[in-house]
Formats: sequence, C-alpha cells, structure tokens
Amino acid sequence: MSKKILIVSASPRRNSNSEALALAFAEGAREAGHEVEFVSLRGKTVNFCRGCFVCQEKLRCVIRDDADEICQKALTADALVFATPIYYYEMSGQLKTLLDRLNPLFPSDYAFSDVYLLTAAAEDEPSVPERAVHGVEGWIECFGRARLAGTVFLGGVTEAGEAAPAREEKLREARELGRRA
Repeated sequence: MSKKILIVSASPRRNSNSEALALAFAEGAREAGHEVEFVSLRGKTVNFCRGCFVCQEKLRCVIRDDADEICQKALTADALVFATPIYYYEMSGQLKTLLDRLNPLFPSDYAFSDVYLLTAAAEDEPSVPERAVHGVEGWIECFGRARLAGTVFLGGVTEAGEAAPAREEKLREARELGRRA
C-alpha cells in the first residue's frame, strides 16, 4: 500500500551528510511506490513557539511562518522522516524548534504512525545520536498512534558530502529503510 511520506531536512548546509541520508531514504521510498515530499528547513522561517497553546484549540499556530505550512503537511502524512546533523551530541536547533512548532498536531486527527530519524555527525561512536533519538522519542510519546520506526546514523563526517568509510553503507541503509517504510 502506498504511503504519503514527509521528509524534513533540518541541516543549514547544502549537500549536507544528513540531507544525503534523507535523499537516499526518499529514493528508496519512491522505488517502493510511496509518495514522497521533501522539505528543507534551509532558507525557511521557523520562529520559536510562544507557549500560548492557542494551537490546542484552533489546531493551527498563531504564528504565520513556514512552520505552519510544514505542520499542515505533517498532519496528512502517513510517515514523518526527520534528518538532522548532530550538534554537541543533540539534534540541531532547527529541528528542535520545528518539533515545538508542530504542537498543533497534538490534539488533531493526525495520519502519521511511523517516524524515522536520520542523523550525521563528525564523531563516529555509536552513542553519538542517542540524545537526538531520545529527544525525538519524547516528541513521539505525545502521539499515541506513532512510533519510532527506524534510525540511521552516519558518523565520522564533517564536511558536506565528505567521503567516509561508512558513508556509502549508511546511504544504502537509508535507501533500504525508505523501501521498507
């Protein structure tokens, strides 16, 4: 069955390693017959949540910026994919800000059940993405029908598009995860 998949890249850099994972996931998902929409936060305006909770009543944020449009896309997606660089052993601020701004989804009849996290970092220890994974799991915990369906971590890369021993293997892993979505 074909799914509608929304992929959000939170890297501020063009051709970043986390975005390469996202594009590989998208390729695999399209190969499997899924409808894929790719959104990069680069160049988007996503302001901080004001904590006013009007969104809980209106099902839309009072702030009119690019986060509002992304939230509406997330509402109807069957699966969400977040791709982020790891900064100081945590997801990027861009992704955290977007997750906060997706608060209108909480009381809504959202469609997604599967959430994926793709990460890249200069450090390559397996524990590097743990805090980012926990952060996304905390967000997912607020959505009773959702689960963390998979993760891919590409470590040991600093420069955008940098060749690293595990890079091709991790891109294949992301592509395969997209096929199985």
